[in-house]
Amino acid sequence: MKMTDIEKQVGDFRLRIPQLQLEDGCIHGLIGGNGCGKTTLAKLMMGILTPDSGRIDREGLTGREITMTSQRPYLMHTSVYENVVYPLKLRGEKPEESDIRPWLTRCGLWKKKDQYAGSLSGGERQKLSMIRAMILKPKFIIVDETLSNLDPDSVKLFEQWIREIQEQSAVTWVLISHQLSHIYRMSDQIHFLSQGELVVSGPARELLKNCGEERLRAFLDRESLDRT
Repeated sequence: MKMTDIEKQVGDFRLRIPQLQLEDGCIHGLIGGNGCGKTTLAKLMMGILTPDSGRIDREGLTGREITMTSQRPYLMHTSVYENVVYPLKLRGEKPEESDIRPWLTRCGLWKKKDQYAGSLSGGERQKLSMIRAMILKPKFIIVDETLSNLDPDSVKLFEQWIREIQEQSAVTWVLISHQLSHIYRMSDQIHFLSQGELVVSGPARELLKNCGEERLRAFLDRESLDRT
């Protein structure tokens, strides 16, 4: 996906992206302080928002091939199981219980498959949201703070899951998280926003270990990233 000369006004906030290239099959970390424009940018990628000016080239990707999860996911007012299978049914698939069980079992939700999804804890909702996104097997997945409330073991589970998916099909990921250690472990490329502006992009290890850009260095120092 390539974005060129993008501007978007949302209330008093203005996002400016002169140029952003998201290389296919890579894991991209989108970082920056609160209110810097990360979620607005993600919604532009997804197509939820339309830029006021500029161009987004999705390079052949269709809406069915892009999905996004959020920190507070929307769940249907039905069971955990139906929340997983309904998007598949919309795409004309007929999932069997044997296909769904491994996904829910792996993150500890199989025994709650008949439970009302709205009664899940915040962390369980986020797990369900991630499963619902991954099971569609899209080509482009945006994860907007979806792993932020999970315990460390659950974060490691989904990190391993993402790596396994990459080994099989090399999906393009955009990870948005305040957990910079997670971004550091997972990302191939980093894109840093500050006050609505894309400041710098580049290889994750290079930018997070030895960055000369003053605003990014100050941000990393404030966040106390452990880069060992």
